[in-house]
Amino acid sequence: MASQEIEELAGQLAKLPGLGPRSARRAVLHLIKKRESALAPLIASMEEVREKLSVCSICGNIDTTNPCGVCTDPRRDSKSICVVEEVADLWALDRARLFAGRYHVLGGTLSALDGIGPDDLSIDKLVSRISDGGVDEVVLGLNATLEGQTTAHYIAERLEGMPVRITQLAHGLPVGGELDYLDEGTLAQALRARRPLG
Repeated sequence: MASQEIEELAGQLAKLPGLGPRSARRAVLHLIKKRESALAPLIASMEEVREKLSVCSICGNIDTTNPCGVCTDPRRDSKSICVVEEVADLWALDRARLFAGRYHVLGGTLSALDGIGPDDLSIDKLVSRISDGGVDEVVLGLNATLEGQTTAHYIAERLEGMPVRITQLAHGLPVGGELDYLDEGTLAQALRARRPLG
């Protein structure tokens, strides 16, 4: 039987998405066996991220710099902003390398059942970014869920009358699907087939 400390480590790893208790124990055994080549670098990387981690003051991305690397990248098109629910969605879309613009993370979606209203999301910050000028298109890259579509319509209403084109990802995304779980091909098709909202 493992020591209390090793069991605690396995218990902490089991809390991660996709890892159950058995997978966590296997990961711990691997880390212990490869102490110098796997465990030490993992601890160092985690410590460095913990110390430097910050939320981007412009878009809401999580990075080790503020503003984040996406917002400070001069190659990105500052005239186009893709609005997403969570950081995982930003990362999923960015992995596809098809959207050359910037992003805005809402921090969730509107949900009356969960008591999440407009003030709980960074919608006002988005409206402010658009009001400052220089943005031609807002791509609503929200999940194809009821809450995602409700949030998309709310944002479209808030941006109505502003000199900006509002588009959304094509409805080829599966209903109830979440961006973080889709492959790059599906995301690529959805970005290419985006269309005006409303």
